[in-house]
Amino acid sequence: MQILITGAGGFVGGHLAGWLARAYPQATLHGTVLSRAERLPDGVHAHEIDLRDPDATHALIDSIQPHQVYHLAAQAFVPLSFEDPWDTLHNNIRSQLNLISASLQMDSAPSMLVVSSAEIYGIVAPDEVPLNERAELRPTSPYSVSKITQDMMAAQYHASHALPLYRARAFNHIGPGQNERFVAPAFAMQIARIEAGLQEPVIYVGDLSDQRDFTDVRDIVRAYQRILESGRAGAAYNVASNQAHSIQALLDGLLALSPVEIRVEVDPARLRPAKLPILQGDYTRLHTHTGWRPEIPFAQSLADILDDCRQRVQAG
Repeated sequence: MQILITGAGGFVGGHLAGWLARAYPQATLHGTVLSRAERLPDGVHAHEIDLRDPDATHALIDSIQPHQVYHLAAQAFVPLSFEDPWDTLHNNIRSQLNLISASLQMDSAPSMLVVSSAEIYGIVAPDEVPLNERAELRPTSPYSVSKITQDMMAAQYHASHALPLYRARAFNHIGPGQNERFVAPAFAMQIARIEAGLQEPVIYVGDLSDQRDFTDVRDIVRAYQRILESGRAGAAYNVASNQAHSIQALLDGLLALSPVEIRVEVDPARLRPAKLPILQGDYTRLHTHTGWRPEIPFAQSLADILDDCRQRVQAG
């Protein structure tokens, strides 16, 4: 079996490659990267490509003839989408369209997982959570607009061309290896630097009142594999924990793991233009169709994140 992971050099892509290598030991794994400088897990064949290029994307799909495609490649940092909206829209929408167009040219189209985001649900009231897949879509950023488009594009091509496209609406991921632009490693890296004497004992934060549904990336990638294996083509699946934790609780959990006294100060640069007070997902459909449920406790995720950040700081 040939498996293609786009964005394999990223946070989720690396974890997914490792999981799929264990789940399908006889499969050949391929991963797209923008640069050969991106490191892929051992055994994954790297393909340097800009998926926004239709000719290059068609050539890639033609050469690999994948049976499964996990489409993770995207501009995923919400604040950046406000700085350059078109880059996010072009990157996320055109890349997926090229992959789908290339799949249409195959004798047997691959099963493809399209990864959207909980950001598509936008601003919700506390009495509307947990959100299921029938919830209204209310984008609040160019990023969420791009993810709605990806989600709807998958639904459309399944309906119009009977392509085996699956939609994952992933809520917040956390876990070891995540870029420190994101909230959990942003806090954990500051703690690790403070412990190493590389930063004054102050953590700079944005709004701590927002609540998010955090799922460990190692549970997320299990869900992705289960969706392609046991899910229903065309269906949308929330990948979530069904629990909401405030950013304050996340920070407090990390601080509790450190022996150092640390002060907390608000940094206005870390505040987002659109405030989303709470996002919490209902994964009932995913569990019903595939049997998946999250396994890694929130506290364990935080401990693993901080340990990972300590190792990164020690490595320089």
